[in-house]
Amino acid sequence: MRLAIFLLILCIFEYAVSVDHTNFKTCEQSSFCRRCRNVKPDNPKFALVPGTLNTYSDSITAELQHKDNKHIFTLKIEALELGNTFRLLVDEKNPLKPRYRVTDALKSAPKPGSIKVQEGESEFTITSGPNKAVVKADPFRVDFYQNDVLTVSVNAKGLMTFEYLRPKPQQPAEGANDAAANEVKEADEITEAGAWEENFKSHHDSKPYGPEAIALDFTFPEAEVLFGLPEHADSFVLKSTSGTDPYRLYNTDVFEYILDSKMALYGSVPVLYGHGTQRTAGVYWQNAAETWVDIYTAEKNVVSSIVNFVSGSRKSDPLAAHFMSESGIIDVFVLLGPTPLDAFKQYTALTGSAPLPQMWMLAYHQSRWNYNNEGDVAEVSAKFDEYDIPMDTLWLDIEHTDGKRYFTWDQFKFPNPLGMIQNLTAVGRHLVIIVDPHIKRDTHYFFHNDCTERGYYVKTPEGNDYEGWCWPGAASYADVFNPAVRAYYATQYLPSNFKTISTDVMIWNDMNEPSVFNGPEVTMPKDMVHYGNWEHRDVHNIYGHMYVLPTFEGLIGRDPNQRPFILTRSHFAGTQRYAAVWTGDNMA
Repeated sequence: MRLAIFLLILCIFEYAVSVDHTNFKTCEQSSFCRRCRNVKPDNPKFALVPGTLNTYSDSITAELQHKDNKHIFTLKIEALELGNTFRLLVDEKNPLKPRYRVTDALKSAPKPGSIKVQEGESEFTITSGPNKAVVKADPFRVDFYQNDVLTVSVNAKGLMTFEYLRPKPQQPAEGANDAAANEVKEADEITEAGAWEENFKSHHDSKPYGPEAIALDFTFPEAEVLFGLPEHADSFVLKSTSGTDPYRLYNTDVFEYILDSKMALYGSVPVLYGHGTQRTAGVYWQNAAETWVDIYTAEKNVVSSIVNFVSGSRKSDPLAAHFMSESGIIDVFVLLGPTPLDAFKQYTALTGSAPLPQMWMLAYHQSRWNYNNEGDVAEVSAKFDEYDIPMDTLWLDIEHTDGKRYFTWDQFKFPNPLGMIQNLTAVGRHLVIIVDPHIKRDTHYFFHNDCTERGYYVKTPEGNDYEGWCWPGAASYADVFNPAVRAYYATQYLPSNFKTISTDVMIWNDMNEPSVFNGPEVTMPKDMVHYGNWEHRDVHNIYGHMYVLPTFEGLIGRDPNQRPFILTRSHFAGTQRYAAVWTGDNMA
């Protein structure tokens, strides 16, 4: 009885200290996820437009049409030179404005390989070495074969969605005839709540461009399990999302996250693999907007087992995934394996691999929030020696700075940082210090003044500097999508600017989802505006990745002969080229 009571109390305590779910959206609270998820399977809406196929030595292009609204889209498929990899892109033919394309995740532009095309009555086949893509016209579907084995099917379930950009519908004038009213309604068939503006708790999303979601399904006929979609505190094998929320990819500051959950965490890598006894294949969905992924697995419940037994069938539907993103274009890489190592190599050939870590980075690291002053650092280092405990690296969190102003030191707690650093390096130890993206709004802080004067901050829809709230209090965020901003950031690490650290000091980029304490879902509002006039909704999941880039360039510029070490909390595909990642804060 006592044990039962203890376990009950433990469960209540664990629930009480876990994440507050009400601060983060469910699929039902995200209008684009609702719309995409409500698309009915086996009712495909897209078909190739006859007579639009163009063939080239390395790719094909064609036009797609939505059967209901008749909108036209462009299709491009190419085989890549790296082998066993295809790329498929779909965009609007004549969008009202360009749609965002991710450009900084790949290590370089992939080189297309040579192809051959054979046309048939209702389909055509693209051949590249031992691989082929069979493109079916109506309904639109692409089947990818590796050595004549069907490995990945695109849009086999018919769940493809592409919400074209359209003018915001105007209410008909008073006294307008029915024909005019019908015209308005026809111009905008997406009229459900949340399509043109959306509220979550006290936050309003103005959605100036309206609904622009995309979605596509991928089926893996040879797979027995699906895995991937980091970062989630869930099992390695992806679970069916039937009756639950999809897996969410949306970089958020989720302190006290819970286990066995499909909730989004600090990083998003939209790559998924299907693995079976005979082969492994994958898809990399290159999109930086908020993304949800439904997982379809073989039904193994009692009812389905009885049905299969009575019918004498042992077959079940193949495993599949349904990717749904809020904006951008469809840009997907199909990785045909056939082994797990092959599929992983194909992905890293696109996005890069992690550099070999320094020996000292593989040893023990000492970190806590926070070390009080130089004396505290010296005492901790000495105690490790006294008790003969190996320790190679010590970390300093935000309290080492002058009031959370990065690239500065608290002159009272850390009056001689170079001396402290030299005392650590003298006994073979390294120091890592934190540099976060929130910039304290203080006219006595050089970094804030420079960003204000040069227009380096992320903007509001009205063109003002966006202001949020984070550790320093009122804070703004440098627009790291602007090359000039990244160059400015990088120069801050030069010895001529950051004179109070040595080249032995490495960098920790935290809070770079970005975390905004008073923002929707503890992050930046989606209608904030970045360089190039892109909304934050288009680039959210890659913001942390872009923040790491100038840190990497800055450390290389500081000492071209020394391999940088950076730790980042937020990450995307390709971040591994520049930084290590960790799982973020928890209750351990």
